[in-house]
Amino acid sequence: MEHILFLFTIFLSFAFSTRCNDVYTYSKKDFPEGFVFGSAVSAYQWEGAADEDGRKPSIWDTIFHSIPPNDAGKGPTGDVACDGYHKYKEDVRLMYDMGLDAFRLSISWSRLIPSGRGPVNPKGLRFYKNLLDELKSHGIEPHVTLYHDDLPQTLEDEYGGWFDRKIIDDFTAFADVCFREFGNTVKFWSTINEPNMLAFGGSGLGIKLPTPQTNSYRGNSSTNQYIALHNMLLTHASTASLYKKKYKDKQNGSVGITCFTYWMVPFTSSKEDEMATQRAKDFFLGSVLHPLVFGDYPGSVKRIVGKRLPSFSKEESDLVKNSSDFIGVIHYTIMYIAHLTSSTDQDFVSDMNASLIPFGNSTLVKYDVLPWGLEGVLAYIKENYGNPPVYILENGQSSNHSSSLNDVGRVEYLHAYIGAVLNSVRNGSDTRGYFQWSFMDLFEFLDPNYTYGLYYVNFSDPELKRSPKTSALWYSAFLNGTTSSSHELKNSGSFSAL
Repeated sequence: MEHILFLFTIFLSFAFSTRCNDVYTYSKKDFPEGFVFGSAVSAYQWEGAADEDGRKPSIWDTIFHSIPPNDAGKGPTGDVACDGYHKYKEDVRLMYDMGLDAFRLSISWSRLIPSGRGPVNPKGLRFYKNLLDELKSHGIEPHVTLYHDDLPQTLEDEYGGWFDRKIIDDFTAFADVCFREFGNTVKFWSTINEPNMLAFGGSGLGIKLPTPQTNSYRGNSSTNQYIALHNMLLTHASTASLYKKKYKDKQNGSVGITCFTYWMVPFTSSKEDEMATQRAKDFFLGSVLHPLVFGDYPGSVKRIVGKRLPSFSKEESDLVKNSSDFIGVIHYTIMYIAHLTSSTDQDFVSDMNASLIPFGNSTLVKYDVLPWGLEGVLAYIKENYGNPPVYILENGQSSNHSSSLNDVGRVEYLHAYIGAVLNSVRNGSDTRGYFQWSFMDLFEFLDPNYTYGLYYVNFSDPELKRSPKTSALWYSAFLNGTTSSSHELKNSGSFSAL
């Protein structure tokens, strides 16, 4: 019955704005053979069971437990989240009913190897094997992110996490366990989630992440943000090298890394703003992509940051260069870039000498529908970095968690951005997959009141009941080939029954 309900989307009610025009009339059949459509979650935001079965704290736990409780005596944490740890079979069934080709998840380092190094937790190992087997038995391809921002607190306490090169060996050993135990099932691995945002996100961008910026500094912050990024790139390269030497011939998988991407446009037509925009692209995108393709940072970044920027040895440069089989793109919105006239700080933003200004009415948690920004990102990667294989691993729209299940704004957003991906593919981008963020409402760290899910999760219900939103039914209809454009959906006003 649930699958039949999904196919009933021809009767859904929503209205598209003029921004979503006829260029986005398409169907799944218009995409190349083998193109995958999926959705995504991360371990801390979905699993819950934070202190069960041998799991130890990550830096996420430490940060959110340090936030003062509200009037009800509760603070925002992922202790329970969606309880995916116990409800994974139910959730995989929902994915199957929806028609997902693939599902992006992450592995909690603190659950699999609770102390960051040393013994493997057998209960954590069994959970991930069960989850991956459940996905495969339902025909859903797992795309696994090894590190989605949740560093074991023990490693942060011991040596500062990403500030110290010791993490390269510890992470590579963690990845070795994952490849050995899960590699016969998993063929797509992302090493580190958005290292540019992890390193720079807390630095003048108004974003709070469990990063070197918001966790601890241990020294000169204007230097450590670059040290953290440098160590992430070396860690990725070490992990990818391990996979190629030890596992690739037997498992035939791929290893990539993700990059958080704003598309960036000048705030004005002035020469200063145009130059600032290119600097911003070099710093924010090039600091990750340039080493992966050319073995070193962009010239502008090296020139501006100077001795505060770590350098690659010849051996390291060779190791980092061509270390990614694909690039995972994370994209939500566009930023205006304005020349920064003055700054008293020495950090990422002042080094870049540019201000990032939300485009239109976009905020940190709510975005205008600007699909041409994603087209811009994909074209920039194609033209400047040799057109590598790309997977869109996060793209989505938030809405107030307490609002109606009839999330027409999210449907508009997804329809427009999937159309932008199709345009990019037709224009030569080697984009091979699209993953919507997120499959269900998760514990959200930017603002728990704004969630991205296709499924509504009732966090007040002890059973954490999942209910499909309009977007879930629309996405399922698209995946199953029963609708292709906004013009085919009828305004029946019948969705309120859910």
